[in-house]
Amino acid sequence: MQLNEPQTATKHLDVGRGTDARSIAYRHVAAPANTATGVFWLSGFMSDMASTKATAVVAWAAEHGLSSTVFDYSGHGISSGKFTDGTIGRWLDEAVAVFTSVTRGPQIIIGSSMGGHIALLLLRRLAKYAPEHAARVKGAVLIAPAWDMTEELMWKQFPETARRALRDDGVYLRASGYGDPYPITRQLIEDGREHLLARQPFDPGCPVVILQGLLDPDVPAPHTRELLSFLTGQSIRLVEIADGEHRLSRPEDLEKLYDAIASLI
Repeated sequence: MQLNEPQTATKHLDVGRGTDARSIAYRHVAAPANTATGVFWLSGFMSDMASTKATAVVAWAAEHGLSSTVFDYSGHGISSGKFTDGTIGRWLDEAVAVFTSVTRGPQIIIGSSMGGHIALLLLRRLAKYAPEHAARVKGAVLIAPAWDMTEELMWKQFPETARRALRDDGVYLRASGYGDPYPITRQLIEDGREHLLARQPFDPGCPVVILQGLLDPDVPAPHTRELLSFLTGQSIRLVEIADGEHRLSRPEDLEKLYDAIASLI
């Protein structure tokens, strides 16, 4: 099915103060009914709200009478800031700000790759500090969730040359199959250690559906399967896609994503 993305204006939300202030670009499409469920999209590392999956989810939501909210982390897309200033904590603060300021009513949180990690941290933050907003979350869909990414998928996997570059120079240029090398900063790694799930039992407070490609080289299936060993709660379901890779943006992958969202509404 061919979906047409609804046209909506880009708005900006100011987050942070003083030298830490940044302008976060977002797009919100309201639903015809104020009580309708919404979808809240969290992008991956160096991805943005113009990605294939984000735009497909926005279009699907509109076709099904749902609201949608997408945004760019600072240093990504059309938000302000430098990518190299970014950290897990900084991007988490932005996700919290957009979720609590822009969304209304029941929500399904969808996180892709790093966005899956941010989604879990968002649920944890809301449950602790904003239970009235946590109560609005009806479910979460995690796509190849890169939980504890900076420690488990970066630092622990880096060769000693990369670790030395981070210690001595403060940055390591990591080769990427998606274009230019990714600059990984010492600040990203160190801040990430303040935002780990660390394999501690965690109840996300809502049903969770996880989509994982078995041919994913970036977030390997065993990494995702390990989530099931410490996520607790009412319903945690893993859907593995035998021929799926990391992006999971083929038409057949998107259909599985739509089914996952629909199952949570």
